[in-house]
Amino acid sequence: MTGQLRRAEAVTSPWAVGAGHAPGTSVGGPELVLNLGPGHPSGHGLLRLRLVLDGDRVVTAEPVIGYVHRGAEKLFEARDYRQIIVLANRHDWLGAFASELGVVLAAERLAGIEVPPRGVWARTLLAELNRALSHLAFLASYPPEIAGVPPDAGATAAAAARELLQSVMEEVSGGRMHYMFNRVGGLKEELPAGWLGRVQAAAALVRGGLPQIGAIVAASDEFRRRTRGIGVLSAEQVRQYGVSGPAARASGVDFDLRRDEPYLAYPDLAGVLRVVTRAEGDCLARYECLLGQVEVALDLVDACATRLGSLPPGPLSARLPKVLRVPEGELYAWTEGPLGLNGYYLVSRGGKTPWRLKVRSASFSNVQVLGELVPGHRVGDLTAILGSLFFITGDMDR
Repeated sequence: MTGQLRRAEAVTSPWAVGAGHAPGTSVGGPELVLNLGPGHPSGHGLLRLRLVLDGDRVVTAEPVIGYVHRGAEKLFEARDYRQIIVLANRHDWLGAFASELGVVLAAERLAGIEVPPRGVWARTLLAELNRALSHLAFLASYPPEIAGVPPDAGATAAAAARELLQSVMEEVSGGRMHYMFNRVGGLKEELPAGWLGRVQAAAALVRGGLPQIGAIVAASDEFRRRTRGIGVLSAEQVRQYGVSGPAARASGVDFDLRRDEPYLAYPDLAGVLRVVTRAEGDCLARYECLLGQVEVALDLVDACATRLGSLPPGPLSARLPKVLRVPEGELYAWTEGPLGLNGYYLVSRGGKTPWRLKVRSASFSNVQVLGELVPGHRVGDLTAILGSLFFITGDMDR
């Protein structure tokens, strides 16, 4: 376990010996206040945990956020609807396309803009490609963070699979992380010739490598020991804190906007879309849930590519005026991002910039549950718990 010790001090325990601990785990005596962070290997960016320890067991945990805060929501008010896309896609840098998508969907719905069918299907394909890319990044980085698990085998396979999908995503958009391929009304430009075939070929190769990625769970007793029964998140805690995405579905909460309130082309993909859930709610269940979702995303990519290939020629974007003004009104749009639910509350006064655009990011709610998830565990379990929530601090702080 690594981290920077900012401040540690002995304090008089306000709890009786053993209070709040599993039987036989309290060591008694003074407790220690430990500031872990603000840097941590399980997160992307900066997060600080203020821990109160009794020996090596956590009594309380307070997540301290805001180190990557950029005031993006205020900046939205000074940029037009084309310019805010570049701000939105930097929150969750592993799911940039999904972050762009929510902003343009909100503007299109409020303005009554209809995206051509080819644009709808292409967006759905790209959203699922981005979902698989995001999940594979965590699948590649998580096992090596667990002590005793070497950074090869499944982790290496996940990194290699991600590069296969990254190549086709980079080809179509020109960007490796910040794609900037969405536009209000559709997409930036036409898909490259032969691109759909290369997408399906890449998806087939990645699908063939998924068993090797999952083999880390079956082959490593250490991995299972460090993740099974650790960081158990109950369905009730999921609902209380608004946890969403893979972290919620690993606790048995069977909710996915793509199925339950479908948008884009998802209504036509009901026969392909499957919602992967687990009941255990521990770190291992969250890892398995994420792996299962990669396979579903690849199936959706295949279905979208096949449908796009059968559609008649046509535009990817609606024709819009040079200066886009969104009519006065307000609207809430939400999407199922790679990390969970992303919400966008847009208020327009009829100008070319949003009067207000409030973003509800998945990571913000998911990280808040750490205060309930971590206490009772040992310090050595923190890496497994933090890493299994699969959060991005930019998405959390904005």
